[in-house]
Amino acid sequence: MDVRECKECKHKLSGRKDQKFCSDYCRNTFNNRLNEDANAYVRRINAILRKNRRILEKLNPNGKISLNTLALAEEGFNFHYYTNIFETKTGKKYYFCYNQGYTKIGNDQCVLVWKEDYVK
Repeated sequence: MDVRECKECKHKLSGRKDQKFCSDYCRNTFNNRLNEDANAYVRRINAILRKNRRILEKLNPNGKISLNTLALAEEGFNFHYYTNIFETKTGKKYYFCYNQGYTKIGNDQCVLVWKEDYVK
């Protein structure tokens, strides 16, 4: 006869033939360990995005402001991470971190904006 055991703690299983774990605790522990490297990567990216959004929100309290890109960099803004890009009909690109965004105007200037309801 086939002896089945829990994939996490190796205790003997009894009951359903397709049972893989002896308890919810073992199932959760097994799956958390299985996904921890992917979860760490996602947490790191989300932390960068949240930091970028906080910086944009701090520097743009009233909805629109023009400033030097150096001001963003000095705050620790990472220009490589954003949640989406909105391109206008004229081809201007706005980079958004959730509801806070910016567009570059020239080499060292940018305009910070809030995401409007009509911007999808």
